Amino acid sequence: MNTLKSIAVLFCCSILFSNCSSNTDNVNVYVAKYKEDKLCAISYTYDDGMKEHYTLVFPEMEKRKMKGTFWVNGISINIDNEAVRDTGRASWPELKEMAIKGHEISNHGWSHANLTKISPDEVKVEIGKNDSIILANTGIPSRTFCYPYNARNEEVTALASEGRVGTRTRQFAMSYKLSPEDFDRWVNTLLETKDWGVAMIHGITYGYDAFTSPDILWNHFDQVKALEDSIWVGTFHDVGAYLKEFEELECEITRKGSKITITPHLALDKELFNEPLTMVVEEEGLKKVSAIQGEKELTVRSLPGKAMFEFDPYGGIIEVKVK
Repeated sequence: MNTLKSIAVLFCCSILFSNCSSNTDNVNVYVAKYKEDKLCAISYTYDDGMKEHYTLVFPEMEKRKMKGTFWVNGISINIDNEAVRDTGRASWPELKEMAIKGHEISNHGWSHANLTKISPDEVKVEIGKNDSIILANTGIPSRTFCYPYNARNEEVTALASEGRVGTRTRQFAMSYKLSPEDFDRWVNTLLETKDWGVAMIHGITYGYDAFTSPDILWNHFDQVKALEDSIWVGTFHDVGAYLKEFEELECEITRKGSKITITPHLALDKELFNEPLTMVVEEEGLKKVSAIQGEKELTVRSLPGKAMFEFDPYGGIIEVKVK
């Protein structure tokens, strides 16, 4: 985690410093690095708008209540399900259906051009034209970017990053070239290092890097699903935005008796970075925690010795009562 600016925290007349965490009188309060205080995160990303991303991946992820990120090239997506130009590609109505369900449909360049081999003006067209058609057909703006061929340089990265939560700059390629044991090692490493893993997937049963059997991927999903108390599976946008907010958040925390007052401060573009964050309260023998932000009562999830709730980092003062 990046070093954060320290902010003064008053606890019963003593001054402490905090990066949105504090520990006093056996009560530990902190903002979780990942949603619901999970150990690590995985974003499954799929390149090129393949038809089977809709017919196969979408239902399999929905079945497990997972959300994915689908990077598309507008030039190759079918306009509708009637006038199909490329049977290997998805259609805009199909992608819109996925977007409505909470999956991320995002920018992979208009024509999958290598952006390091064209002019800056052409790069802007590749990015802007694709942004426009994604918004027009899904109703949701594209806030992330995936470099075609994973090719980028400093100038391309600057252009692709403008007005976005983030761009895909690292990835773990999942394909026929790796075994299920390789996938297991990747997941175990993420759990050990508490890192964010970004999977890159292309073909499922056909096309570039397709698996020898789709069951390899579905079985992997099942194994990750079984670890859902420890692994957050979220879209590239959602995990990227959460982590940026976590890194930049500052808090003032005061405590008087059983009442904890938390004032979050976040100086980011709210239009881009608007993911709720998770606050955690820990204390041995903790019985009950209630939390209110403004006039809104927050939903608190209680576990043995621990409670957590989601809050709006721009929403003002949070009042927490501990029993």
